[in-house]
Amino acid sequence: MKPPHILYAMPHSLYSGRARSYLIKNGTPFEERSTGHESFKAEVLPKSKLPTIPTLVIAEGEVIRDGAAIIEHFEAASGRLCQPPGARQQVISALFDVIGTDGLLRPAMHYRWNFPDDNLAFVRYHFLHSQRDVPEREEKTEAMMNRMRHTAMIFGVTEHSQSVVEALYLEYLDALNTHFECYPYLLGWRPCVGDFGLLAPMYAHLGRDPYPARLMQQRAPAVYRWVERMNREDQDVPECFNAGNDFLANDEVPETLIPVLKILAEDFVPETLAAAELINNWLDEHQPDAGAIAVGRLAEASGTADFTVRGETITALAQPPRFYLLQRVQDVFANSSDDKRTEISALLEACGMKSLLAAGLSRRIVRSYNLEVWQ
Repeated sequence: MKPPHILYAMPHSLYSGRARSYLIKNGTPFEERSTGHESFKAEVLPKSKLPTIPTLVIAEGEVIRDGAAIIEHFEAASGRLCQPPGARQQVISALFDVIGTDGLLRPAMHYRWNFPDDNLAFVRYHFLHSQRDVPEREEKTEAMMNRMRHTAMIFGVTEHSQSVVEALYLEYLDALNTHFECYPYLLGWRPCVGDFGLLAPMYAHLGRDPYPARLMQQRAPAVYRWVERMNREDQDVPECFNAGNDFLANDEVPETLIPVLKILAEDFVPETLAAAELINNWLDEHQPDAGAIAVGRLAEASGTADFTVRGETITALAQPPRFYLLQRVQDVFANSSDDKRTEISALLEACGMKSLLAAGLSRRIVRSYNLEVWQ
């Protein structure tokens, strides 16, 4: 019997929840370890290149860094069990994947760090116990937590933006709850890749930290049930008495998702357009070599972008990872028939997201040896 895969992750990590859920839902056996485990620095880091999570060591010994790459590895090997067959559904799945992993960072960070009376003891426990028990453990914990508080500001969470961040999140939560009262997953009766991307902030930050978890339980119980469901191997739909077992037929996108996406578009679209302009200007000026690192702490920073949401100007770091995932939305559209392109355009127009089809970078981002690099 082969040893199980080893997933280096943490319960409180936003990106870990995406990969963990995928492995659970697809019945892939794994052992979870913290990056504080002695094997991570000695055996994994030399192959993963960056000390980020999630990182997976598959049973055969290969090291895969990043949740998107972990999911892609298993999807490619399985015949893409979590990819719907139709182009409209594929676009929506890819769109929720990028929005979940990159477009909900502000509410995730706000609801974790700006409610210390409710959250601090819980969050501190997890940061503390993610590290080895060494004399400087307490000091390292405080330093790590302070870095993350600062990161929240870099993502655009400030005193001036908090009210609009909360208003948008609550409206989104209400709309998403309406959808999950009708369907157990985004596109019907089984999870798509977009479910796993969306789970990233909705589990570790917004579904576990005490204040936002209580908010979700009380205001959006159907969303909270989806969060639970995404961490169980079975379909977990006892409240559905006529449950199906597949994506909705005929490439149908539930009407209940349109209000969800329209709310998300108010924030995600202007930030994406502003970030694309800034990064493209940076690319024109710096002309990075093919193979230069594009994402992560080893990459050169392209700067911050200003954009307006409901009259409030927000300044946030322009992040290339958003465009690495957004490429997948654009690729589905580009590879579709003329008729399907017309349908996809109309669908995204109804969601307020049609402009994302052209919101690309002048250089593609690709993966090479566990790093995202400029093509």
